[in-house]
Amino acid sequence: MEERALEIRQAAPADAGGLAELTTQLGYPVGVGGMSARLERVLKRSDQVILVASDAGTGVIGWIHAAEQHQLEADPRCEILGLVVDQTRWHRGVGRHLVGAVERWALARGLAEMYVRSNILRTDSHPFYERLGYARAKTQHTYRKRLRDSGGGNAADARSGRPWRAARNP
Repeated sequence: MEERALEIRQAAPADAGGLAELTTQLGYPVGVGGMSARLERVLKRSDQVILVASDAGTGVIGWIHAAEQHQLEADPRCEILGLVVDQTRWHRGVGRHLVGAVERWALARGLAEMYVRSNILRTDSHPFYERLGYARAKTQHTYRKRLRDSGGGNAADARSGRPWRAARNP
């Protein structure tokens, strides 16, 4: 692919179908409706960016999602939350261009460090990030806990109106 044919731009609501297709290809199945809702929420946030790569006549061939992160234990930084390139377009510079665009976005926001987490099973991504100058910092476990049941209930104590408060002894 010629580099000049590649366009990197901010995602738009009309991209939901292409984003859903690529997200499903990554292993996280989602329909267009679900992706549209997610995209709408994220596009409203000024501390996050979703960029898409496209080339003439083929639509979205890659996307990257990044966010400015503020944490007590570290200085502000930019974290890549997701990156996917159509498998038929790997090794053509699409991912490199998407990461570069996010790095420029982070620098424009005054952020001095990038951060990315990559699943240990995604072995193709590890050398990709290393070629871009990223160094492995640690290996960690990820834990999940469902807070809502399928009926829409949640684990918050509705009586207090303050779900972060510790429960009182009766």
